[in-house]
Amino acid sequence: MPEDEEIVPKVEESRFPGKLLTSLESIAAKVGTLPFFESKIVDGELDIVMVESRNIKKNPFLFYIIKFKQDAVSITYSIAPDTSESMRRLVVIRNLISILSMISTDFSISEVEFFQNVDSAIDKVVTGLSQSYSSIFNKYDSLVSEYREIKKLNFELSASNRNLTIQTTQLNDSMKQLRLQLDALQIYSDDAIMVMIQDWIEAHVNSIDINEFAKTYKMPPPRVEQVLDKMVSLGYIELKS
Repeated sequence: MPEDEEIVPKVEESRFPGKLLTSLESIAAKVGTLPFFESKIVDGELDIVMVESRNIKKNPFLFYIIKFKQDAVSITYSIAPDTSESMRRLVVIRNLISILSMISTDFSISEVEFFQNVDSAIDKVVTGLSQSYSSIFNKYDSLVSEYREIKKLNFELSASNRNLTIQTTQLNDSMKQLRLQLDALQIYSDDAIMVMIQDWIEAHVNSIDINEFAKTYKMPPPRVEQVLDKMVSLGYIELKS
């Protein structure tokens, strides 16, 4: 196709008998509240125009025009090339139904012919679906189930990861406490503590309060007891009976 050749949409029209119950002016006033619609009354006919898209030359490309007369309503609409004509007709009918629902007290459409047209449009869409539709739907349903399972697994893994994070934090805290205790134990050597204990005993009338001594020198009582046992075994001090 030459680059300068304009693509022209297909145009169709459907007409349904009906009856004007009030006035075209009343219908125009109600439709005028809707955005993107234009309406005008010419020669006893109300034209409601909706331009959905324009081409590169700014001319209407996708559009539909609803025309109300005293005894009928018609809709003229365009269908873009390489699109589903059946689906386009159904979309246009849906838009017409929206307008008719707004003006139900102003215009009465022949229900028999209109519903027959709606039924035909729906039937063409349904029968026009390819045979692979069922296969596609089954794949979609399978993917939905798989997605739900993955989502469930992700939730479980996230919960497990949170628990592991909490446990890791607790372990780190325990390691810090153990490291502090180890550091406290390693501040003084056994010999240094022995000297400190001897000085303490001399200053406290040959007695020692292990807890008070440990608190004073900021070391664990078990460490003090350990060194005391060593001093006793070496004969540096004797226990009072």
